[in-house]
Amino acid sequence: MSATMTASKEAKRAPVPMNGVDTPALFATIDAVRAQPELAKFQFRAKSHWVSGTQSRCTMHGFYGAGNELTHVTAFTAVGDHPAVLCGADHGPTPVEWVLHALASCLMAGVGNVASARGIKLNKVEATLVGDIDLLGVLGLSNEVRNGYQGVSVSFVIDGDASPEELEKIVMQSKARSAVYDIVTNGVPVSIGVKTPAMA
Repeated sequence: MSATMTASKEAKRAPVPMNGVDTPALFATIDAVRAQPELAKFQFRAKSHWVSGTQSRCTMHGFYGAGNELTHVTAFTAVGDHPAVLCGADHGPTPVEWVLHALASCLMAGVGNVASARGIKLNKVEATLVGDIDLLGVLGLSNEVRNGYQGVSVSFVIDGDASPEELEKIVMQSKARSAVYDIVTNGVPVSIGVKTPAMA
Protein backbone atom coordinates (compact mmCIF):
# COMPACT_ATOMS: atom_id res chain seq x y z
CA MET A 1 0.00 0.00 0.00
CA SER A 2 1.43 3.37 -0.98
CA ALA A 3 2.04 6.17 1.53
CA THR A 4 -0.66 8.21 -0.21
CA MET A 5 -3.24 5.43 0.17
CA THR A 6 -2.26 4.93 3.81
CA ALA A 7 -2.63 8.64 4.56
CA SER A 8 -5.98 8.69 2.78
CA LYS A 9 -7.21 5.70 4.77
CA GLU A 10 -6.14 7.30 8.06
CA ALA A 11 -7.80 10.58 7.12
CA LYS A 12 -11.11 8.78 6.47
CA ARG A 13 -11.00 6.72 9.69
CA ALA A 14 -13.72 8.02 11.99
CA PRO A 15 -12.34 8.88 15.42
CA VAL A 16 -13.69 6.84 18.31
CA PRO A 17 -13.24 7.29 22.08
CA MET A 18 -10.03 5.56 23.13
CA ASN A 19 -7.72 5.39 26.17
CA GLY A 20 -10.27 7.41 28.16
CA VAL A 21 -10.05 10.25 25.63
CA ASP A 22 -13.19 11.56 23.93
CA THR A 23 -11.41 11.59 20.58
CA PRO A 24 -14.38 12.90 18.55
CA ALA A 25 -14.61 15.85 20.97
CA LEU A 26 -10.83 16.38 20.66
CA PHE A 27 -11.05 16.66 16.86
CA ALA A 28 -14.20 18.82 17.14
CA THR A 29 -12.31 21.19 19.43
CA ILE A 30 -9.40 21.41 17.00
CA ASP A 31 -11.81 22.16 14.14
CA ALA A 32 -13.65 24.81 16.19
CA VAL A 33 -10.43 26.60 17.12
CA ARG A 34 -9.19 26.37 13.53
CA ALA A 35 -12.39 28.13 12.43
CA GLN A 36 -12.31 30.68 15.29
CA PRO A 37 -8.72 31.22 16.48
CA GLU A 38 -9.87 33.62 19.23
CA LEU A 39 -11.27 30.57 21.07
CA ALA A 40 -7.68 29.50 21.72
CA LYS A 41 -7.10 32.31 24.23
CA PHE A 42 -7.10 30.91 27.79
CA GLN A 43 -6.09 32.37 31.16
CA PHE A 44 -5.49 30.12 34.16
CA ARG A 45 -5.37 31.42 37.73
CA ALA A 46 -4.25 30.30 41.16
CA LYS A 47 -4.67 31.93 44.58
CA SER A 48 -2.19 31.06 47.30
CA HIS A 49 -2.37 31.67 51.06
CA TRP A 50 0.46 31.36 53.53
CA VAL A 51 -0.40 28.92 56.33
CA SER A 52 2.66 28.78 58.57
CA GLY A 53 6.40 28.39 58.26
CA THR A 54 7.13 27.16 54.74
CA GLN A 55 3.60 25.83 54.18
CA SER A 56 1.13 27.42 51.77
CA ARG A 57 -2.18 26.37 50.28
CA CYS A 58 -3.09 27.16 46.68
CA THR A 59 -6.60 27.06 45.20
CA MET A 60 -7.42 26.75 41.51
CA HIS A 61 -11.06 27.20 40.50
CA GLY A 62 -11.94 29.88 37.96
CA PHE A 63 -10.34 30.34 34.56
CA TYR A 64 -11.07 31.97 31.21
CA GLY A 65 -11.30 30.03 27.98
CA ALA A 66 -13.20 29.57 24.71
CA GLY A 67 -14.56 33.11 25.07
CA ASN A 68 -16.08 32.62 28.52
CA GLU A 69 -15.40 32.77 32.25
CA LEU A 70 -15.41 29.15 33.42
CA THR A 71 -14.84 27.12 36.58
CA HIS A 72 -13.62 23.64 37.35
CA VAL A 73 -16.27 21.23 38.64
CA THR A 74 -14.81 21.90 42.08
CA ALA A 75 -12.14 24.13 43.61
CA PHE A 76 -8.88 22.18 43.59
CA THR A 77 -6.39 22.69 46.41
CA ALA A 78 -2.65 22.02 46.41
CA VAL A 79 -0.43 22.20 49.49
CA GLY A 80 3.23 23.11 49.29
CA ASP A 81 5.79 22.81 52.08
CA HIS A 82 9.39 21.83 52.74
CA PRO A 83 10.58 18.67 54.50
CA ALA A 84 12.10 18.93 57.97
CA VAL A 85 15.63 18.81 56.55
CA LEU A 86 14.76 22.07 54.75
CA CYS A 87 13.21 23.71 57.82
CA GLY A 88 9.60 22.79 56.97
CA ALA A 89 6.91 20.56 58.47
CA ASP A 90 6.49 18.30 55.41
CA HIS A 91 2.76 18.94 54.96
CA GLY A 92 3.10 18.66 51.17
CA PRO A 93 5.52 18.37 48.27
CA THR A 94 8.10 21.10 47.80
CA PRO A 95 7.40 23.71 45.11
CA VAL A 96 10.10 22.23 42.88
CA GLU A 97 8.43 18.80 43.16
CA TRP A 98 5.17 20.41 42.02
CA VAL A 99 7.07 21.55 38.91
CA LEU A 100 7.97 17.92 38.20
CA HIS A 101 4.31 16.97 38.73
CA ALA A 102 3.17 19.71 36.33
CA LEU A 103 5.60 18.55 33.65
CA ALA A 104 4.69 14.88 34.13
CA SER A 105 0.93 15.45 34.02
CA CYS A 106 1.20 17.67 30.94
CA LEU A 107 3.30 15.11 29.06
CA MET A 108 0.98 12.29 30.15
CA ALA A 109 -2.08 14.17 28.92
CA GLY A 110 -0.36 14.68 25.59
CA VAL A 111 0.55 11.00 25.28
CA GLY A 112 -3.07 10.02 25.93
CA ASN A 113 -4.42 12.49 23.39
CA VAL A 114 -1.85 11.82 20.68
CA ALA A 115 -2.17 8.04 20.95
CA SER A 116 -5.95 8.23 20.82
CA ALA A 117 -5.91 10.63 17.85
CA ARG A 118 -3.68 8.12 16.03
CA GLY A 119 -5.95 5.19 16.90
CA ILE A 120 -3.36 3.48 19.12
CA LYS A 121 -4.53 1.68 22.27
CA LEU A 122 -2.26 2.22 25.25
CA ASN A 123 -1.66 -0.54 27.78
CA LYS A 124 0.75 1.19 30.14
CA VAL A 125 2.48 4.55 30.41
CA GLU A 126 4.80 5.53 33.24
CA ALA A 127 7.21 8.42 33.55
CA THR A 128 9.96 8.96 36.10
CA LEU A 129 11.16 12.53 36.54
CA VAL A 130 14.37 13.56 38.28
CA GLY A 131 15.42 17.13 38.98
CA ASP A 132 18.88 18.06 40.26
CA ILE A 133 19.24 21.20 42.38
CA ASP A 134 22.11 22.76 44.30
CA LEU A 135 20.93 24.72 47.35
CA LEU A 136 24.01 26.95 47.37
CA GLY A 137 22.04 29.30 45.13
CA VAL A 138 18.75 29.26 47.09
CA LEU A 139 20.57 29.73 50.40
CA GLY A 140 22.50 32.71 49.06
CA LEU A 141 25.85 31.01 49.51
CA SER A 142 26.92 31.32 45.87
CA ASN A 143 26.13 33.72 43.06
CA GLU A 144 27.54 31.19 40.61
CA VAL A 145 24.85 28.57 41.25
CA ARG A 146 21.34 29.03 39.86
CA ASN A 147 18.39 28.82 42.26
CA GLY A 148 16.39 26.35 40.20
CA TYR A 149 16.96 22.94 38.73
CA GLN A 150 20.27 22.43 36.98
CA GLY A 151 18.64 19.78 34.86
CA VAL A 152 15.54 17.59 34.65
CA SER A 153 15.34 14.12 33.12
CA VAL A 154 12.15 12.34 32.08
CA SER A 155 12.18 8.59 31.43
CA PHE A 156 9.10 6.98 29.86
CA VAL A 157 8.00 3.36 29.90
CA ILE A 158 5.25 2.96 27.32
CA ASP A 159 3.40 -0.08 26.00
CA GLY A 160 0.62 -0.10 23.45
CA ASP A 161 -0.72 -1.65 20.27
CA ALA A 162 1.93 -0.14 18.03
CA SER A 163 5.58 -0.58 17.11
CA PRO A 164 8.30 0.74 19.45
CA GLU A 165 9.04 3.45 16.88
CA GLU A 166 5.41 4.59 16.79
CA LEU A 167 5.19 4.63 20.58
CA GLU A 168 8.35 6.74 20.80
CA LYS A 169 6.89 9.16 18.24
CA ILE A 170 3.81 9.57 20.46
CA VAL A 171 6.00 10.67 23.39
CA MET A 172 8.03 13.00 21.19
CA GLN A 173 4.86 14.58 19.75
CA SER A 174 3.58 15.11 23.30
CA LYS A 175 6.85 16.85 24.16
CA ALA A 176 6.59 19.00 21.03
CA ARG A 177 3.11 20.27 22.05
CA SER A 178 3.47 20.35 25.86
CA ALA A 179 2.71 23.75 27.42
CA VAL A 180 4.62 22.93 30.60
CA TYR A 181 7.65 21.60 28.70
CA ASP A 182 7.66 24.91 26.82
CA ILE A 183 7.41 26.91 30.07
CA VAL A 184 10.21 24.95 31.73
CA THR A 185 12.60 24.92 28.80
CA ASN A 186 11.97 28.40 27.35
CA GLY A 187 10.98 30.37 30.41
CA VAL A 188 8.17 32.90 30.55
CA PRO A 189 8.07 36.55 31.68
CA VAL A 190 6.87 36.79 35.29
CA SER A 191 5.85 40.06 36.92
CA ILE A 192 5.47 40.44 40.68
CA GLY A 193 3.42 43.17 42.34
CA VAL A 194 3.17 43.93 46.05
CA LYS A 195 0.42 45.49 48.18
CA THR A 196 0.54 46.19 51.91
CA PRO A 197 -2.36 47.26 54.18
CA ALA A 198 -1.18 50.86 53.95
CA MET A 199 -1.34 50.64 50.15
CA ALA A 200 -4.80 48.99 49.96
